[in-house]
Amino acid sequence: MSAPQVTPNRVDAPALPRPLRWLLLAIAGVSLVLAIVGALLPVMPTVPFVLVAAWAAAKSSPRLARWLESHPAMGPAIRQWRQGGVVHRRVKWWTTITMSGGGTFAAVVARPWWVPAAVIGVMVAVGIWLWLRPETPSAGQ
Repeated sequence: MSAPQVTPNRVDAPALPRPLRWLLLAIAGVSLVLAIVGALLPVMPTVPFVLVAAWAAAKSSPRLARWLESHPAMGPAIRQWRQGGVVHRRVKWWTTITMSGGGTFAAVVARPWWVPAAVIGVMVAVGIWLWLRPETPSAGQ
């Protein structure tokens, strides 16, 4: 007769209540869908949704988190962000150009006047925040 096998606790298993894990997993899923939409539409961002998806997945699903981090398109942005909030200059320029195009489109098409004004205001705030992010990891990273 053999001894019963004891499986150790998984180190990467989240220690959260099940409803909270499901909520975070839903947030990760919705953010991932929005990131995909953002990759297709120039007026919507991609990387912020990828980062939210990675954060929520890290809290709720280690398997999804590993998949996101190892994904060839999404993984680099996640790893760079985790290196001190790094956003490369190419990403900053691309984001600024696409937001400018989206803001111009909103100004021409959207009515009443305060809708495009609000959209452009948010884009300006995001742009300022984005350009204040570091472009390379700090020396201590």
